[in-house]
Amino acid sequence: MPAHFGERPAVILDDVSFNWPDGSSQFEHLSAVFNAGRTGLIGDNGQGKSTLLRLIAGEYAPSSGRIILSGANRVAYLPQHITLRTEATVADLLGITPILEAITAVENGGLEPSYFDTIADDWDIAARSVAALEAIDTVSDLERSVATLSGGETMLIALTGLKIGGGISLLDEPTNNLDRVTRERLYGEIATWPGTLIVVSHDIALLELMNATAELRYGALSVYGGAYHAYCEYVAQQQQAALQAVRSATAELKREKTQRIKEQERVAHSERQARKDAANKRFLPGVLDHRKNRAEKAQGSNKQLLLAREAAAAERVAVAESALRENLAISIDLPDPDVPPSRRIATLTSSDGREFIIQGPERIAITGDNGVGKTLLLERALAAAGSRVLPAGMESPQVAAARLVLHTDRVGYLPQRLDTSHDDLSVLDYLLLKLRGEAASPDPAITPGKMRHRLARFLIRGDAVFRPLGSLSGGERFRVELARLLLAEPPYQLLILDEPTNNLDLNTVEQLIQALATYRGAVLVVSHDANFLNRIAVTLNFELP
Repeated sequence: MPAHFGERPAVILDDVSFNWPDGSSQFEHLSAVFNAGRTGLIGDNGQGKSTLLRLIAGEYAPSSGRIILSGANRVAYLPQHITLRTEATVADLLGITPILEAITAVENGGLEPSYFDTIADDWDIAARSVAALEAIDTVSDLERSVATLSGGETMLIALTGLKIGGGISLLDEPTNNLDRVTRERLYGEIATWPGTLIVVSHDIALLELMNATAELRYGALSVYGGAYHAYCEYVAQQQQAALQAVRSATAELKREKTQRIKEQERVAHSERQARKDAANKRFLPGVLDHRKNRAEKAQGSNKQLLLAREAAAAERVAVAESALRENLAISIDLPDPDVPPSRRIATLTSSDGREFIIQGPERIAITGDNGVGKTLLLERALAAAGSRVLPAGMESPQVAAARLVLHTDRVGYLPQRLDTSHDDLSVLDYLLLKLRGEAASPDPAITPGKMRHRLARFLIRGDAVFRPLGSLSGGERFRVELARLLLAEPPYQLLILDEPTNNLDLNTVEQLIQALATYRGAVLVVSHDANFLNRIAVTLNFELP
């Protein structure tokens, strides 16, 4: 589906290839055009979306090919983890620090030409920046440190800097970890974006604000006109057509095979008749030899023709099947965690003293603005239950009087930041370690063979089980952690998930939803992802003030 947005090409990828220092290839001969306007860039984890943004931004250089930027003097890139730059200032987030330093140098008598080149026409950049920040009702002190800002404030300020600068802006998962209110403000900024914008995201609400959708898949980049829902409709239509093509090609191959088999049967019958005629001496030997030679030539020619037609039909099946997308789904049959409707699992107490009982296999969401202490609430409850040590620096009260009390010791926890201390272990060894119990005697019932069979249902197959954890993509690593939670014996009665969809591609989010659909225990989740919460059928939203 061609993209009909914008007035001109903004970014042109011309036969771009990129290899990592170890020689492995990320892209080969990638060609595509991003037009002016807003484009959402999607694709599975590990396909290279962030790498592509860094190539466009000039942080990486193509191994071959070229990237052409049309009509823009500036390319600005906002990485995923911008909120971790705690030493930066508001001016750094806005990208105006070099200009401010040049202006200060000139005011102090500096006359270097480079100062004036840096400033250009931006002598009033400080006043314009403060005005832009005040317009979105956020921090306007240009010297303030990022360490004193919330994640939402940091992201909005950085976005403001990109807007001030104009040109081409590149955003990598900008809504991760943002609360509902900040997300809505960010959506408003994106909807009125004045320049060219390319956004990597799995946030469907954000993708719906795009003029076009680009998909990076198996080393190819395709750009579709329209927002995410239009892209989904187009792909569905293409897949229906591809499926029909596969059915037609398969039917043709079946016909060619049947024709070849019939010909083989006819030849066999002819040969049996020839032997019978020879035995009965119905014809003179010379006549028999002549007929035999003529028949063999005709049969050989016909056989080659039929084999060629069958091979061509098989090739058409392969071509048709290559257009089909592989719709992989997690398929697991989980044991019953024994959570009847009357079983009390946990108690949530709000800051005003109201109690909410998690009873039976309920799905509860904890929501609230960034910084109110949602993760701390979880960590405290787990520490009190003895299943987790409260991280250093989290002991001071930040959640007012809100409390979470667990009434079961069979609790599985998926934190926001995954543990990297076992990154050198293989997937198989890691899960055997976790599911047997790090401090317990190994359970002989959990064998490597049994574990590999179970992992296949989580789409972790073949040699993938021997790969080190540290080499996995985000989606692959997430499926390993999901297997750790859902394959525990005895099964957990409560799963606690802290922002589980952060950094997951849309396919992996769908796989998580499928896995939770088969889980018969209780689920307590911290998330700002409205689509995810709706899909897993949350029965109560517990909002921290």
